[in-house]
Formats: sequence, C-alpha cells, structure tokens
Amino acid sequence: MKYDVILAGVGGQGILTIAYLLDNAAINRGLRFKQAEVHGMAQRGGAVYSHMRISDSEIISDIIPEGRADMILSVEPLEIHRYLYMLSNDGVVVSSVAPVVNIPDYPDPAVILDALYKLPRPVALDAGAIATEAGVPKAENMAMAGAATAYMPFDLSDYEPIIEKLFAKKGPEMVAANMKVLQNGYRVGRFTRALLEAGLPGTVACRAIAMVRPDTLDEARAVQVEKLLRGPKVADVLGRAREGLITLDDLVAELS
Repeated sequence: MKYDVILAGVGGQGILTIAYLLDNAAINRGLRFKQAEVHGMAQRGGAVYSHMRISDSEIISDIIPEGRADMILSVEPLEIHRYLYMLSNDGVVVSSVAPVVNIPDYPDPAVILDALYKLPRPVALDAGAIATEAGVPKAENMAMAGAATAYMPFDLSDYEPIIEKLFAKKGPEMVAANMKVLQNGYRVGRFTRALLEAGLPGTVACRAIAMVRPDTLDEARAVQVEKLLRGPKVADVLGRAREGLITLDDLVAELS
C-alpha cells in the first residue's frame, strides 16, 4: 500500500497541522511516511505546498514523481490548479471552496470553482463554514483533513488521540469542537465519493452537496440521492437561489 498526497494552500491555513495529523495517524497504524518541507512563501497569505508519502513498505524519496500523486489536498481552490500536473489519472482533488484573494489579478472565484467541479474526481467543501459552525473558525484545516480521510487509509478514530494531544490544554470543549469539524468534513468526503463512484458528474455532485448541511449527510442515502440527481428536477433545484443551507431531507424532497 502507498498513498501520495500534495498538500497545498497559503501561509496561515494550517498546512503543517494537517501534515502533523496525517503523519501521526500513519505512525499509529504502523505505516511509514516521508514528508518534504513546506515550500513557498513563508509569510501569511503566500502560496505553500508540501509532498507527503505514506506506505506500508520502505519509501525511498520524499518527493512524489510528476503524474503520480493520489491526491491534491488544498485549503485554497486556486492553489489546486498549480499542481494538477502532479496528479495521477485516477487521482482525487480535495479542495476548500473559499478563495484567499492574495494577488491583484486573482481570477473570478466562480470560474475557479467551475474548473474544480469539472475535474474527474473533485471533493469540494466550505471548510471555513464547517469550522465556524462548530465554534472554531480557525479549524478549517481539520475539515479538510476529514474530507480527505474519505480516500485515505485512515478512519476518524485514528485522529482522536492526536486531537486530544494537540488541544487538551485548551479544554475538552476544544477537543470536541475539532473532532466535530473533522467528522463533518468526513461526511462531505464520504458522500461525495459515493456519488462520484456511482458515476455522477462532479459538477452535479459538488453543487448538490454544497447546498446541504454537512451534519445531515448520510452516506447510506447516497444511492437514493444519486438517482434523484439524474432526474428532471435537478437543474431547477441546483439553480434555485436560497438563503442558508438545507438538510439532506430537504434536498430529497425538492428533487422528488
């Protein structure tokens, strides 16, 4: 088993914490890992990236060859497009949808998201909103790690002792809040994966999931939702203006 990940984002988004979480989960599973240093602009807002390699056998190099990454995990959507040349043909992209406008000619965010959704295997989530809803707005990196775990050789229980170690000094409420963020990110990742593996286009899957409260996503209902998202009402439902998120039950009702 081997799993290669490009971690990307901008300075201040907690890329090192994601790496710490995944590294320690690998260690606790008895796996090997190598991680390259975080490269890029050191200041907050500058582009950063790192290579992470996880395997059950010896890893020779800490650099992922071009076209061999199993995943690009980015906390900023534009950064995804810097590293697509690294992604394998069957690789997955996990990205936050919230832009960090850190350059004068930053592209139209709608265009960036449209390009993200059209990738073969996109997982998209509003990591900042998930973290804010849990009362820890700076924990968007935890939401991203949760979503990525849907494709990685870990489960959420692998993270519990690591989260406890990271946040125990801030009290049990902080530990619980970060675990909630991880869980809701994971729900997005698992539900998206189920829809994509059923053959639903990424544009439809990501836009539908973006409408739904993450805590209501139930992977067991993905087959039902996938069929409805191929139905005659999908264009109207996905194109309808709304204030706030709806529940999965609401989405099913609208599509039925």
